[in-house]
This record gives sequence, structure tokens and C-alpha cells, in this order.
Amino acid sequence: QVQLVESGGGLVQPGGSLRLSCAASGNIFRLYRMGWYRQAPGKQRELVATDTTGGSTNYADSVKGRFTVSRDNANNTVTLQMSNLKLEDTAIYYCNAVQIRLGVSYNYWGQGTQVTVSS
Repeated sequence: QVQLVESGGGLVQPGGSLRLSCAASGNIFRLYRMGWYRQAPGKQRELVATDTTGGSTNYADSVKGRFTVSRDNANNTVTLQMSNLKLEDTAIYYCNAVQIRLGVSYNYWGQGTQVTVSS
């Protein structure tokens, strides 16, 4: 099927920047949407940013103006450029992809990468 592997997580100081990448492999055709979700301790998983084939992007209000999501030319990878990081950005970040095959949507998740914002 589709496998997603995240990279780029780590420890960063408040106000710093970090770039996350997610590479899709396997049956990578017709990935309609790729993006990022995150889950902080004690909170539910929430949408961070998505990039949909055709040019649409979607951002959580809490990250607008600070985070930028993009995909490569082949649409097999998705990148999250995070700037002006805040303590509340600390979470496990999960890559997500939606594939449409024969009119049916399939949802795939990576294993997650830890982002810790701390001084």
C-alpha cells in the first residue's frame, strides 16, 4: 500500500525554526492530499496543514503565518516549514496522506516525529 516516513523532528528553542519532511512509498499513485497533524500530551490529534492536489492548502488557525506546507513536483513528499515556534507547538507530528482509488478514499499515517520546543 502506501508507507509514510517522517523526518526532521527534534528539539528547538522558542522562536526557532524546524523543517519536517514526509516521503511516501509503495503505491504512491493518486495521492489526493498530503499533510500534517499533531498531538500534544493530554490533547486530541489536530490538523496542522494539508496540501491538496490542485493547489489548495489548509492551515490550522494556530499556525497560520508561521508554518508553510508544500509538496514536491512528483507529489510524493510533503514538507512542513515551521518558523517562530512556540512552546505550545510541542507535539508528535504525524504525516497523513489520502489516496483515491476507484472512487474510494484511503487514509494513511506515518509513525510520527517528536517536536519539542523548549528553552
